[in-house]
Amino acid sequence: MEGQDEVSAREQHFHSQVRESTICFLLFAILYIVSYFIITRYKRKSDEQEDEDAIVNRISLFLSTFTLAVSAGAVLLLPFSIISNEILLSFPQNYYIQWLNGSLIHGLWNLASLFSNLCLFVLMPFAFFFLESEGFAGLKKTKVKGENQLEEGYEKGIRARILETLVMLILLALLILGIVWVASALIDNDAASMESLYDLWEFYLPYLYSCISLMGCLLLLLCTPVGLSRMFTVMGQLLVKPTILEDLDEQIYIITLEEEALQRRLNGLHCCVWAFSSCGLSSSVEHNITELEQELDNVKTLKTKLERRKKASAWERNLVYPAVMVLLLIETSISVLLVACNILCLLVDETAMPKGTRGPGIGNASLSAFGFVGAALEIILIFYLMVSSVVGFYSLRFFGNFIPKKDDTTMTKIIGNCVSILVLSSALPVMSRTLALMWPPLFIQGPQLSGMQAVPGRV
Repeated sequence: MEGQDEVSAREQHFHSQVRESTICFLLFAILYIVSYFIITRYKRKSDEQEDEDAIVNRISLFLSTFTLAVSAGAVLLLPFSIISNEILLSFPQNYYIQWLNGSLIHGLWNLASLFSNLCLFVLMPFAFFFLESEGFAGLKKTKVKGENQLEEGYEKGIRARILETLVMLILLALLILGIVWVASALIDNDAASMESLYDLWEFYLPYLYSCISLMGCLLLLLCTPVGLSRMFTVMGQLLVKPTILEDLDEQIYIITLEEEALQRRLNGLHCCVWAFSSCGLSSSVEHNITELEQELDNVKTLKTKLERRKKASAWERNLVYPAVMVLLLIETSISVLLVACNILCLLVDETAMPKGTRGPGIGNASLSAFGFVGAALEIILIFYLMVSSVVGFYSLRFFGNFIPKKDDTTMTKIIGNCVSILVLSSALPVMSRTLALMWPPLFIQGPQLSGMQAVPGRV
């Protein structure tokens, strides 16, 4: 009987591992497909010719897609954990949700942390250096003729660029390791602290990822207030505003006349460009044509907005816009109140300070005193804060050039955007703890190798 029980336990463990691996693979596949469509929407369209640069761009595209999928998974883990906890509390004995257990949640957290480290320290630096590399001088491909010889030349060129990228990664790793050792020697010249740096898996990588999460938290503290204030402006640009004491027909008529006048001036300059070129005034004429074309594009954009406002229904103009603005105001007020209450609790009550202890586990206690409604409100606030932080990030003057443009974003900018979103997503658990929305150790009871696990407990 004991042997049969042992075999049965091993079978259950095997089936649970297969089930968790299948679920993780399906979830990541969905995120990867969505991320691929998002990146290809903004990526600059290149020629269809199959050359060395096209292959390099395709490899960098796949790595960037992988990083964006990991970032999306890290963001969705908090809401997924909250929903799973409430579902298990509501239906503890339901057979069809037995797959939704603590082991799956812990495995997802560990995979998110592992892939975040992999993307942040390996894949994204490799994609950037690989995109900028040219290959060592002695290993560059030579100009050859013939289809087979050309393919061989491409392979040699890619191998040379991969070798240069690997060398750059090794040098970068040695540089970072040396900086950390020097900093540790200056701050804490202790044998134990120096020996801990040799343990890359258990200490160095989680500590380094915790530092990146700290940088992401500081960036969130800078971006989130800006994003909360900018959300009203962004939503005002996306939605149709109410028409109060405005005559849209008259505005459209005026803008149409202005468009026709600019078009006639532009056609006249195009007709006279050859005559001015013979007199040596072609440069000034081309400059005027460029200015008129830009002004005409602005007028067409304004006309499109006015026509959209005219075609919008009365419900969309008079109900949707005020409702969205009131909802944004409520969410912003709740976020500010949560931060203020949590700060007061930390100042007054010492027991409210996080000690890094493990929680009761998933499915054992509700996160909110209001039950499922409170959990839904927390999920909405988490998404709202993440969107606000992204909007605030792109609203900062220093990161304004990072804004992706449809069909006109280089791979270098795409890599920078993916790294930025990954850093912001790594600090989201810290932000959730700051707002007292959820306590990540309630779900995290796995091994302490994850920076994503360790950071919330150290704040």
